[in-house]
Amino acid sequence: MTDRFITILAALNMIAAVGAGAFGAHGLKRLLTPEMLGVWQTAVTYHIAHALGLFVLAGLAARLQQPLIGTAAWVMFAGIVMFSGSLYLLATTGMRWLGPITPIGGLAFMAAWAMVAWAAYRAV
Repeated sequence: MTDRFITILAALNMIAAVGAGAFGAHGLKRLLTPEMLGVWQTAVTYHIAHALGLFVLAGLAARLQQPLIGTAAWVMFAGIVMFSGSLYLLATTGMRWLGPITPIGGLAFMAAWAMVAWAAYRAV
């Protein structure tokens, strides 16, 4: 994955995360219980953090020239979809069976950051 593509992916995720945050604060405030609003907010927090992480990966992809950075970006994006996506759905639908997907997304985040560490270690 190129640094340009990672930057586009990061920007699109920031748009989605900011929109989700605003939607939660204004559109869902009266519809969700405080507990489910907290779940939504957790999803937004991790979504924004890892969308920013994708921007970091775009810069590292250009600088380190390590193919593993592109793989880390895909894994991080998968983490956003699984972690934040499952929490967004849980908060709005109440489908508890989505709960086991959330930790898989968290593991994807950790794996992506481990790949970044390994790529930086291996860089010349």
